[in-house]
Amino acid sequence: MPHKAHLLIVDDEANTLASLSRAFRLGGHEATVCDNAGRALELAKAQSFDLILSDVVMPGKDGLTLLEELKQQGVTTPVVMMSGQAHIEMAVRATRLGALDFLEKPISSDKLLLTVDNVLKLQRLENENRQLRQRLGKHEIVWKGEAMRRVMAQLERVAASESRVCILGETGTGKELVARTIHDRSARAAGPFVTLNCAAVPAELIESELFGHEKGSFTGASGRHVGKFEQADQGTIFLDEIGDMPLNMQAKLLRVLEEGEVERIGGDKPIAVNVRVVVATHRDLEARVREEKFRQDLFHRIYVFPLALPPLRERHEDIPALVQHFADQVCAQNSWKPVPFTDDAMEALQSYSWPGNVRELRNMVERLMLLATEGQVDLATVHMALPKNSAGGANAAAATGAGPLADRVQSFEREVILAELKRSHHNMSMAAKSLGLERSHLYKKAEQLGIDLRALRREQDASD
Repeated sequence: MPHKAHLLIVDDEANTLASLSRAFRLGGHEATVCDNAGRALELAKAQSFDLILSDVVMPGKDGLTLLEELKQQGVTTPVVMMSGQAHIEMAVRATRLGALDFLEKPISSDKLLLTVDNVLKLQRLENENRQLRQRLGKHEIVWKGEAMRRVMAQLERVAASESRVCILGETGTGKELVARTIHDRSARAAGPFVTLNCAAVPAELIESELFGHEKGSFTGASGRHVGKFEQADQGTIFLDEIGDMPLNMQAKLLRVLEEGEVERIGGDKPIAVNVRVVVATHRDLEARVREEKFRQDLFHRIYVFPLALPPLRERHEDIPALVQHFADQVCAQNSWKPVPFTDDAMEALQSYSWPGNVRELRNMVERLMLLATEGQVDLATVHMALPKNSAGGANAAAATGAGPLADRVQSFEREVILAELKRSHHNMSMAAKSLGLERSHLYKKAEQLGIDLRALRREQDASD
């Protein structure tokens, strides 16, 4: 047998319980016995079983009633029914109630063990399929419009190669999801996919995280640590926010990319690694090179195939599909019934600028479903949840249609500029370039719209 299973046997005959439990033990399984349906229901709800084997004809509550109550109580353990008084109507009813098989007594040990083996194989297959569906759903890129169509066409081409990819895009646009998709569609899909956020690891620890260390190589190194590059051997390593990597580490990373080998801290020999490197950043790497904050030679090593992800405000046609995708995920995770979005609610979501991009939309969908009344998300729910000073908020003239045209245009311009400043970390040059404006024009526009740039910079410095 493939593995040891725990079975619950339900029968009112003591001899049957003894013989069946003995057969299962000899077959390498564990069996719990029970002589009535009421007790069996309690056991099935309180414990985890791989299979329930139940007689049909028993005094009081019979096996078919037990089967029905198991289903009503949400017990998903597979059930096989058995009876010495079997007839076709009984078998049909048992099957309709969810029994996986129906055995006629007396049952030979070989037949019994074969049935159990088949049921367990079926359960394992269903579990694997369920996990695969969850994984595919979690890592699925959802899109409908032209902006992402171009991205996906580029992704398909580069995924089949070994080229290094540099994914560019604002925070929350799904850079890691794209990196994982590149890996999954490559020849390395069977290998590991290992990630490291360069901005999230302290500068003094990033070398150990990337390349590993030997026991005793520094204070606190109580054992050997295998770094991310070794973990990713024969697969893909994804270095997120590489624009924030310290300069001294950039030199060491460059050597690894050139030589194809790493050396653990405290180690005495190089270790060859076969790894595809995919990187991502929300920063302007070319500007970082000019500012001497990023090595030019490393830039040329990683910038082989740049893949730019559009912000969500440029993907309005994708928003309904994304909302539905996230709503399905939230319902599945919480065992909720589907919650529809009204047309005007969806239009309001499409009109919002989404400074936090797809990540913000995912969180907003869950918030809206929690706030939903009367079984749906309507326009009032969206106005309640969106930021009050946003283009889609309850008090925004541009979204509600209130106020003269000039006021609505100013409200929209103000929101777009604030979102761009936040995205660029208040770098006026980057923001102006993204908006297609001269830097001096952006300063003048901010002043006209009452945007206090100094106050915004202080807030940014305080948050940093």
